[in-house]
Amino acid sequence: MVALVGPTGSGKSELALRLAEAFQGEVINCDSLQVYRHFDIGTAKMPIEERRGVPHHLIDILDPDALFTAGEFARAARAVAADISDRGRLPIVCGGTGFYLRALVDGLFAGPERDQALRDRLGEREKRRAGSLHRVLRRLDSAAAGKIHPNDVPKVMRALEVCLLTRRPVTELFEEGRAALAGYRVLKLGLFPDRDALYERLDARCARMFAEGLVEEARHILELGFAETIKPFESHGYKQALQLIHGELNPREALFYAQRKTRNYAKRQITWWRKEPGLVWLRGFGEEAGIVEEAVAKVRALIG
Repeated sequence: MVALVGPTGSGKSELALRLAEAFQGEVINCDSLQVYRHFDIGTAKMPIEERRGVPHHLIDILDPDALFTAGEFARAARAVAADISDRGRLPIVCGGTGFYLRALVDGLFAGPERDQALRDRLGEREKRRAGSLHRVLRRLDSAAAGKIHPNDVPKVMRALEVCLLTRRPVTELFEEGRAALAGYRVLKLGLFPDRDALYERLDARCARMFAEGLVEEARHILELGFAETIKPFESHGYKQALQLIHGELNPREALFYAQRKTRNYAKRQITWWRKEPGLVWLRGFGEEAGIVEEAVAKVRALIG
């Protein structure tokens, strides 16, 4: 298995196509937003007609209001990878969501299933007293609370849910071990272009997204009946599109904030991937001839 990662805008999708064409591969999406239907422009989802006949998996598999955890991704991706391998082809995992890849390769602890009634009660508590869930988690599992930002309510809620359902600290459960991916040698390739060049590319891509109909796409999703509170609308670009629709930002401001948020997101991704064990860095953009040659050589060495 090849895992192709890196910050947004670094050319992962194009390099994945090149590797798939060279090694009879199929692409498994590892982007937490591209799993959702209708969210196309702002997620830089590659149109079907541009995929050059290479099969892509785990794209457009969910309605935008569906919940999809890293554990659910790992189970789905492992099943897809097994099918690809059984057909004698190469699974190429491609995307920038680090926790998804870690769940796929390293596994997650076997926590309890989601309890919606409990989540509803916790959500109401958080609405009444912002930050209260994190304070409760700190009492039940200070180690877990120390690793989760108080504003990251979904992660706080999940950790608290596990503590309450199992009556054990989530940290303790996590330390009992995880079911790592078996039967694969995994080559993790990370694209790391020059930061100034990356930021310039991201600014241009944001401008192109707005010019090509990002705001209209957001309006269409609302017209389909999906609420503004669904998770994909929290992402950079879409959030600013909603603010523009409501008159909270003008077009120039919406683009400015979307560009800044995107650059900050890329910076956080780079920080995450720098800590990823066993990652082989490719110092450039995915479509550069030298980078393609280097990646092909490393994959060839992997498969023999």
